[in-house]
Amino acid sequence: MAELSQTDDLSRPEELGRGGDGSIARDRPPTLEDVARMAGVSRATVSRVINGVRNVDPDLHAVVWAAVDATGYVPNRAARSLVTRRAGTVALVVSDSEEHDDDPFLSRFFADPFFGRVVGGVMSVLRPAGVQLTLQLVGSAAARARLVGDLRHGHADGVVLLSLHPDDTLPALLVEAGIAAVLVGRPARPALISYVDVANEAGAALAVAHLLDRGCQRIGILSGPENVPASQDRMTGFRQAMARHGHAWFPCEPGNFTRDSGEAAMRRLLAQHPDLDGIFVANDLMAQGALVALHEAGRRVPDQVAVVGFDDSSAAQAAQPPLTTVRHPLEDMAAEATRMLLARIDDLGLRVASVIFDPVLVVRRSA
Repeated sequence: MAELSQTDDLSRPEELGRGGDGSIARDRPPTLEDVARMAGVSRATVSRVINGVRNVDPDLHAVVWAAVDATGYVPNRAARSLVTRRAGTVALVVSDSEEHDDDPFLSRFFADPFFGRVVGGVMSVLRPAGVQLTLQLVGSAAARARLVGDLRHGHADGVVLLSLHPDDTLPALLVEAGIAAVLVGRPARPALISYVDVANEAGAALAVAHLLDRGCQRIGILSGPENVPASQDRMTGFRQAMARHGHAWFPCEPGNFTRDSGEAAMRRLLAQHPDLDGIFVANDLMAQGALVALHEAGRRVPDQVAVVGFDDSSAAQAAQPPLTTVRHPLEDMAAEATRMLLARIDDLGLRVASVIFDPVLVVRRSA
């Protein structure tokens, strides 16, 4: 990657003077040299860190950016882009369908702890690298086409993609356009795109084993949307684990990963199978709703019905009682997806790859 030479200054300010005690005089904008003095490194090192060159010791990133904050230096991003031919920006893109039921997409995005955890994981990698993050929400074919056009024109260097629509064409469009992209979650449709995921089937099996170890014999499931890969995999893992333990049949009610849908599905399941003593719920928000329905029905948790969720989100800790759940390491997955993306931005010839994280059961009071 190209970087600024030692004679190039992104902001072209006047030279700073120094006070009698060696401190930086604040009568003019700070320069790269001031950052270098503060950090105790060379000007070239500061330039490499600020320009996002990734073969720099990670420890130096923290030192340099601390010095940037201390001096108040503001990099000229436009000048940097001319030198590096990079935007210095990564887009986190959430691609959904046009239909969002009665819930506006933006409110669902900011209300669901899933998305906040992804943003946190992405930023944990981008911030030390000096790369900015933009958020893009697309829900129609026209919006996806505009996004691809913007990316082709260099509005961002690459994409971390959350594809929520099972018939989403965006992963394939990004690949066809030659845009660096990594998907969080298994793609629903075949595409030559790298992705990270959790072993959802293994996570569901952990939930089944825990419920059976507690002595549950009449176990049901509140599943997620039937056409979503994560939901499909969790259902497959649940079904296989139940079968291995001799349970050839089990009751099931679908939800759509929201709290309200979990509450409604739990009511339906109880109406048909009031003797249930164990429930696996495909995500924590639905499990929160299920706990409300169980409480209203007078069923004690976990004494009469044990409940296990999936995600280990803030919803699990806020639930009453706190929810036993399968940890979905979203922050780690998003961070790994971002590292994979930065590597792909540097080398579009990298092979398509996947990284699968192992789930862990987190035991609390609901089971």
